[in-house]
Amino acid sequence: MKPLTAFLPYTGADFTRETVGQLKASGCVERIVLLSTSADVPTLDGCTVAVIDAVQSSKSMALLAKQLKSPYALLLLHDTLIDFGQFALERMVSVAEQTGAGIVYADYYDMKEGKRTPHPVIEYQSGSLRDDFNFGSLVLLDGGALNRAVRDLGSKRFSFAGWYALRLALSRIAPVLRIGEYLYSKVESDIRKSGEKLFDYVDPKNRQVQIEMEEAVTFHLKRIKAYLAPGFKDADLEAGTFPVEASVIIPVRNRVRTVGDAVESVLKQKTGFSFNVLVVDNHSTDGTTDLLRSLAARDSRVLHVVPEREDLGIGGCWNMGAHHAQCGRFAVQLDSDDLYRDETTLQRVVDLFRAEKCAMVVGSYQMTNFQLEPIPPGIIEHREWTPENGRNNALRINGLGAPRAFVTSVLRRIKIPNVSYGEDYALGLAISREYQIGRIYEPIYLCRRWEGNSDADLDTAKLNGFNFYKDKVRTLEVLARIRLNAGRRVAGGTGAGRERKAPVRRSKGKSGKALKKSAGRPGTYGRKRGVKPGRSKGRGQ
Repeated sequence: MKPLTAFLPYTGADFTRETVGQLKASGCVERIVLLSTSADVPTLDGCTVAVIDAVQSSKSMALLAKQLKSPYALLLLHDTLIDFGQFALERMVSVAEQTGAGIVYADYYDMKEGKRTPHPVIEYQSGSLRDDFNFGSLVLLDGGALNRAVRDLGSKRFSFAGWYALRLALSRIAPVLRIGEYLYSKVESDIRKSGEKLFDYVDPKNRQVQIEMEEAVTFHLKRIKAYLAPGFKDADLEAGTFPVEASVIIPVRNRVRTVGDAVESVLKQKTGFSFNVLVVDNHSTDGTTDLLRSLAARDSRVLHVVPEREDLGIGGCWNMGAHHAQCGRFAVQLDSDDLYRDETTLQRVVDLFRAEKCAMVVGSYQMTNFQLEPIPPGIIEHREWTPENGRNNALRINGLGAPRAFVTSVLRRIKIPNVSYGEDYALGLAISREYQIGRIYEPIYLCRRWEGNSDADLDTAKLNGFNFYKDKVRTLEVLARIRLNAGRRVAGGTGAGRERKAPVRRSKGKSGKALKKSAGRPGTYGRKRGVKPGRSKGRGQ
């Protein structure tokens, strides 16, 4: 028997015929199954058509296991033309046989206008929990592991998260291995710039998809003992002595066009407490430094801080601000090309800290162009966050939103990674391990998209570097949570420190009686969706 059964999405497109021809000629494929959502498609010689509900549903994944008679399944994840490289299938089979891998995937070439461009992918880690992890378009699945994974998922039924749940299950059973060789070429169907793809997952029309993805990752975290049940410490809001109640921290390098607007939006805040703005100027060379000096001379609330060190990223600049002697009890983020939406932002953030005793607050934001005109996708509010499960679901998504604010005493204890990408995400995950994160679902922040954004159009190498780093952050966090849970089991309790369950919000009905609402339902609890996928907005550095 030949080692492979190939499964291909099929809509009747002519390019599928070309891919099928290559599979037949390879000598490696025992059987070809075309996965179609319609029975009314042209048949192809030597192929079996299987009618499915959706390519990435649970039913389709179960069908792979049922239809598979050979040792391995070759799954085409996207309905696109594939041009196999020399002995590509033999190479994938060989690696699977020699290593016992459950999933094998490889680097590939993008084909555009007849030109091949190398597209390397990244190594899979235990923290590769993003549902949009890029395997390329081809994966080889071990048949035995596939059947075990399907059985492990049991009665789980997903319309959209079937493949995601399956590959997480496979990763629990056998290694997931990347071949760092360009084994095939594919036609890229999504040709948008990287910056234009960042907000796909928060599009309201994808809400049901997100619900399923959360269920799948939660199941996985429970299986690997990294799931954290509801239960949080209250942040000590009175720890330490501070010169002001709140400080807005703005790291900046070479943003002379925008940082003045950012600072002015802070100075316009109307609050019942004292505040200042710490602008950490990371050795700007474009006139930013002179502008900040003039702002500081005009208003004593503006503190212009220039680091002595020259090796600081955005995280390092944040550390400087948080550990500055003039930093307030609460440290609130503002990127140097963004603005607070109105004069109430700072007050609302501090009010939520006081009301909920959380250690971190995240708001919602409005996307705008440089002229501050609203642009799609509009308001980013991240309603995928719930008090009960937000910190688990946070391991699946690529950030925690904006603006972000912290209890300074907690911030000083945990510290921020000295990097310029993902530092806030790593910090948020670490804080959520112990404390609740409060959310504000109404937009209180303007995220300005313009050509100066650092993530406007990332090349493959840069995007891979960012994604690999965040997967590493998740890997470290997963290990920390597994260890935390193991310690709690040994101690026979829920860990040290006073903890409370996720809060319940009450409002009054027409009769005046309190109506109990689940804190996990949208609109009932002050929290936010704010994840900027891969940093959903450009940085000020």
